[in-house]
This record gives sequence, structure tokens and C-alpha cells, in this order.
Amino acid sequence: METASFAAGCFWGVEAAFRQVPGVVSTAVGYMGGTLENPTYQDVCTDKTGHAEVVQITYDPSKTSYNDLLRVFWQNHDPTTLNRQGPDVGTQYRSVIFYHTPEQEALARASKESLERTGAFKRPIVTEIVPASTFYRAEEYHQQYLEKRGLAQCHIK
Repeated sequence: METASFAAGCFWGVEAAFRQVPGVVSTAVGYMGGTLENPTYQDVCTDKTGHAEVVQITYDPSKTSYNDLLRVFWQNHDPTTLNRQGPDVGTQYRSVIFYHTPEQEALARASKESLERTGAFKRPIVTEIVPASTFYRAEEYHQQYLEKRGLAQCHIK
């Protein structure tokens, strides 16, 4: 099993999209990339901790590739909006690929460069590609939030 971590706005919808990928064994939502140890949702919402809302994915590389996960990441948010996704504004909603290995870093950078070359977006891609740091699991009520409410019918693009 391997681990991947992505931030692409509010973690509820991002988690729901990744949970539909064959080969994804489990997901957890939480916080990464900030300075406060053991942050709570309320801490992160102050926009002062530096954390992003993240989905951490455990996947079986014999059933899905990191490139497949990158494709889902790019297709399920707007990577050109700085510190926001839709109506959600703040650094916790920024677009980030947190890589766990040098191979993930290389694949993430190559996928970003490839997407930029396509001209699919009129604005520059602002997605950060940075080393994974400590993952702090979010409160239990955030885990599989949309599924628990019967709303997880996201469509993978």
C-alpha cells in the first residue's frame, strides 16, 4: 500500500471523489502544512495555522497509479484560484500536492507542467507541490462527511 495526500478546497468533496477510485483502500481527511501541532477544525478556520484541508489516501498501486490519482486531483478542483475553491476562501482551501516520495514529486511536477502546456486554463496554475509533513486527522464528524449524509454522488471527471 502507498500513501498520497492532496489539498483541493473543502476536504469533504475531495474525499468523496477519491473514494470512488478503484484501488483506493481508504481515505482520511485532516490538516497538513501548518505550524500548530494537533490543530482542530476551529484552529484551521482562523486562517492563522498555515494548514490546508487535506485528504490522505491509502491506495493499492497494483490497482491504481499515482498518475490516476493526480488526474482525479486536477479534474476535481480549480487549480488556478489562490487560497480558495468556489465560495470557500482562506489558505486552508489552497491547492497543494503533498508528496511522500521523490517519485511522487517527479510525477506531480510532470503532471502540472503537462497541464500548463495544454493551455486548459486561462490563468496560471497556482498549485503548490511540497513535501508531506505531519498529517493531523480531522475530527470524526468530518470523516466521510458527504457519505454519512447520502450526498457523496460525485462524478469523477
